[in-house]
Amino acid sequence: MSARTAAAAAETRGFIPRVLAVPAVIGLALLIVPLLALVQRVEWSTLWTDITAPEARAALVLSLQTALTATAVCVVLGVPLALVIARANARTAAVLRALVTVPLVLPPMVGGVALLFLFGRSGALGQLLAEWGVRITFTTTAVVIAQTFVALPFLVLAVEGALRATGVGFEQTAAALGAGRWTILRRITLPLAAPGLIAGVVLCFARAIGEFGATALFAGNAPGVTQTMPLAIYTAFNGAGVSQGTAVALSLLLLVTAIGVLVLVRAWRGEVPR
Repeated sequence: MSARTAAAAAETRGFIPRVLAVPAVIGLALLIVPLLALVQRVEWSTLWTDITAPEARAALVLSLQTALTATAVCVVLGVPLALVIARANARTAAVLRALVTVPLVLPPMVGGVALLFLFGRSGALGQLLAEWGVRITFTTTAVVIAQTFVALPFLVLAVEGALRATGVGFEQTAAALGAGRWTILRRITLPLAAPGLIAGVVLCFARAIGEFGATALFAGNAPGVTQTMPLAIYTAFNGAGVSQGTAVALSLLLLVTAIGVLVLVRAWRGEVPR
């Protein structure tokens, strides 16, 4: 290796101690080896049969339907929230960003308890809805609400970051030329933030389809009504519901979905190596 090549490599890789490669490899193995163990347990000869079993198909269809609905709700609510945060003053934006981030660091079970206390029979909103004959808890609607609660921050933070990165220069120029607020939003702001919006939507959908804790507490685990794929997998390994072979097949499907999401997000961000 020439001196020039060595210098270029040093600029790229830095000067970390070589011994740190050992814990780095162990950490990577801790992340990868369990997934390889999962793939090893898949019965490839019966994979299609396992995935298309009635119980698995019901959980899969319900997961897709609720995750897509939750993602749509997140777009409707999250894009305006991201716009408000991105265009607020620094102090207000910091407070709003911290509030949006709370569900990311909150244990999902706690989120489920919070939703249950709000929409349950003893909750303020739950009692009001009950007077109108509306029940939210332990219904498919509860699944969508739980998924929205845990997935919304992913979309908001992604879109808000994209909006802050683009700045307001083009918006100010368009306003000076006589464009209205809605025209600026439709033709300037959102197109510039499109990469962040797309990445946020993909991450939001992935988080929604993999949601477990809040859904289990708030929506329950009724097959065909609230039993999504993660709940079906959990139930199978507790001796009920779908078979363990089907649970492994569904786990593989979720794993493939997660990998696909990561690849799509990296591609849209221009991070895929050539």
